[in-house]
Amino acid sequence: MSTEDNRTRSPFTTWYFIASAVAVGLVVVVAVVLAIIHSRDDGGSASPVPTQTSQTEAGSPSSAPQSSEAAESTSICGLAGKDTATTLTTAPEASWQYQGTTAYPTSSTAGPGSTDASGVRSCFQRSVTGAVFAAANAVAQGTETSTAATWLDSFMTKDSPRDGLSGTAGGDFESGVRANVTGFKVLDYTGETASIDMAVTGSSAGQSVDLSMVYNLRWEDGDWKLVVTDPATLIDVSTIPNLAGYISWGP
Repeated sequence: MSTEDNRTRSPFTTWYFIASAVAVGLVVVVAVVLAIIHSRDDGGSASPVPTQTSQTEAGSPSSAPQSSEAAESTSICGLAGKDTATTLTTAPEASWQYQGTTAYPTSSTAGPGSTDASGVRSCFQRSVTGAVFAAANAVAQGTETSTAATWLDSFMTKDSPRDGLSGTAGGDFESGVRANVTGFKVLDYTGETASIDMAVTGSSAGQSVDLSMVYNLRWEDGDWKLVVTDPATLIDVSTIPNLAGYISWGP
């Protein structure tokens, strides 16, 4: 299969799939896993996965306009602390729960500190640990198609573009695909912004692939929010050869 054919078949390259609210979470994993597995099944080598322009490279979230209100706000649900650490060298303690088949971490100090009636989780500590928990929860929260649109709207910063996202959540979910957080890297942390690289392992039909999913976050209105500059490139996703360099973390 040619690269062109692979991109045509992969739902990852279509506007509906990318613009879908679930694209922030597991559906990105689904698309990439299936594209690679289909390529292998056709007897060809895996074609390069279309990747987004890394916001960390093209302009970190710290370059986005910062309001004094966002910088000075405290936790929206009262989580204590503004940790002065700027990175993590070991995996934080967590209790792991499941949303469908995807595990997500919880902590009484790092969050999530709030879950609404529809099951949308929010409120993470203003710390590097809280930012990591927010990113890991984002991986899982995109799997619930009934609440994905509501969650994504609340998770994005106020100045993030929303055109093209409305009404696109809840697309078909591929059965037999599994994914879980397996590690993380703190690429950048300032207290007002964070760039967190989540390692996610996806599997389907007995085959697996490791992915890097970078979440650029900003502290806004008492919680960590996703910085989006283009709804077609919600997060930076790419395949990785292994988990070298990541701090191992998961259920």
